[in-house]
Amino acid sequence: MNSLLDSFWRAVMYCLHPRVIVLSILPVVIMGALSLTVGYLYWESALIAVRGSLESFELVNAMLHWLEGVGLGSLHLVLAPALLLFLAIPVIVMVTLLFVAMFMTPSMVALVASRRFPQLERKRGGSLLGSILRSLGSTVLAAVALVATVPLWLVPPLVLILPPLIWGWLTYRVMSYDALADHASLEEREQIFRENRPALLGIGVLSGYLGAAPSLLWASGAMFIAMAPILVPLAIWIYTLVFAFSSLWFAHYCLAALEQLRKRNNAFAQAPRAQAATDLIVDAPLPDVFPKSASGRPDSLS
Repeated sequence: MNSLLDSFWRAVMYCLHPRVIVLSILPVVIMGALSLTVGYLYWESALIAVRGSLESFELVNAMLHWLEGVGLGSLHLVLAPALLLFLAIPVIVMVTLLFVAMFMTPSMVALVASRRFPQLERKRGGSLLGSILRSLGSTVLAAVALVATVPLWLVPPLVLILPPLIWGWLTYRVMSYDALADHASLEEREQIFRENRPALLGIGVLSGYLGAAPSLLWASGAMFIAMAPILVPLAIWIYTLVFAFSSLWFAHYCLAALEQLRKRNNAFAQAPRAQAATDLIVDAPLPDVFPKSASGRPDSLS
């Protein structure tokens, strides 16, 4: 628990570093431009498709008629746009996470290593290809889990539990590998994952709940739809900062765990050598203190 809290506060302080703030701008520029471009090109067609799907459900039509009966008929105008944005949230979150992992995490791990662990040897047990494959594979699994659990989101408690859990698992899978890719060997990385999996998953889940903060912007309804060109980049920047903080948290925790692992392994490796040296001293023959006479007995006894 002490290592979790220590790495947490260190990550908070590192978020104020000018280098981290500058690095957080790049994913915002890329994702903001990409989101607005996709929205400009496909918003209307996607909106028509969503409205057509909603109209095909009798339950939705009954609900809309009921809203008109109680004087809230105007809500059906924002239902389709709100649902479309709701479906876009997981995609934006996962793509933002991938951009942070690609463009920010290596630099932030290097920053943490240079300032806090300058003597830590780089064994390069990971690779860029391994990071990309792990990130893409985990993202696909997370996307499948999100789609499969969408019906459960209609249950009020589960909508506050399932998405952060899935995003947290994805964050854990992506960030933990990248934090150790440059410094740990394959065996060391596997041992750290094995010994610290609950703590690492906990960091990921807590980061997933922190990632729910931008949802306040998405939940602003019609105002968000009207101000989407401004609020979408703002939400992406908040997501970027949350994932940057998560990356720093993983970097501090994983590199500290790696340092402790190597100290422990070195102690275990030196213990047999120290014992062997002690046994050699004990088993060595004692030197003759008294010179021997010609008869073979010590002179002092002749």
